[in-house]
Amino acid sequence: MRYFVQTVYFGFLVGRGERVDIKVLRYFLALAKQESVTAAADYLHITQPTLSRQLMELEDELGSKLFIRGSRKIMLTEEGMHLRQRAEEILELVHKTEAEFHQSDKTLSGDIYIGCGETDALRPVVKVIKAMQLDYPHVRIHIYSGNANDVTERIDKGLLDFGVLIDPVHLDNYESLCLPQKDRWGVLMRKDDELAERDFIRPEDLWDLPLIMSRQKYVSDGIARWIKRDYDKLAVVATYNLIFNAALLVEQNVGYALCLDKLVNTSGESRLCFRPLEPLLEVDVNVVWKRYQLFSRVSTLFLQRLKAGIL
Repeated sequence: MRYFVQTVYFGFLVGRGERVDIKVLRYFLALAKQESVTAAADYLHITQPTLSRQLMELEDELGSKLFIRGSRKIMLTEEGMHLRQRAEEILELVHKTEAEFHQSDKTLSGDIYIGCGETDALRPVVKVIKAMQLDYPHVRIHIYSGNANDVTERIDKGLLDFGVLIDPVHLDNYESLCLPQKDRWGVLMRKDDELAERDFIRPEDLWDLPLIMSRQKYVSDGIARWIKRDYDKLAVVATYNLIFNAALLVEQNVGYALCLDKLVNTSGESRLCFRPLEPLLEVDVNVVWKRYQLFSRVSTLFLQRLKAGIL
């Protein structure tokens, strides 16, 4: 374990075979965040010459310039920004692995990492989390919010144990558990809009309206099939990743957001309302994990409890 923490193969970062000390990655990230050799050296409690030498050796090792050294601050090059993303992922994985190895044999403790799209169908998962919190107070749950592309990428890299994904998604590379509640698609609009007087929204109602659509291609393709028009022929004025900001656009009358039910507050004094689609468009929600995944003790218990509560 100590060797893993101290050293990482750079092939994991940039497709090479070089080997770099984890310490150097921490040095690199410190300078990237502080934007000053003086400030970074103070933060790391090392001398400025030591920090400068280590990072120059890192640039030589990679054969790439990582920093633009200005008169007032140091900025990252394009290669440096790419390395920053990869270095943060590696250090996060190191932290996750260390925590798994440090779990107590006497008291169940540790961390569970779950990536989620926005869905009301998450409630059964939350119930399991609450039960585990009561039984094992030293277990910590870390929630990462993102769309299916974000979540599956982090699962593949080992940064997440589980993902909660909304159909349509490709599950070929994962084990999965379908949650009992389906999600329903509809249109988020202003309450003072003419369409708000209807109980349902039909495809032809949206053909000439400004639409705010999910950024995910699989979702957009599914909506295009329902609406019976090619995506390119729709009046898409904006796209969204998570619905909160899209709701602000709807509130300002920028367009109509196609989204899932129960994600935006439409009660009371809210200026917004939700109307379901007709024909009804419902989708499954799945908990997924990497095939042949070797789980920690706490993640294994979490999955066992989730299956027991659903199957």
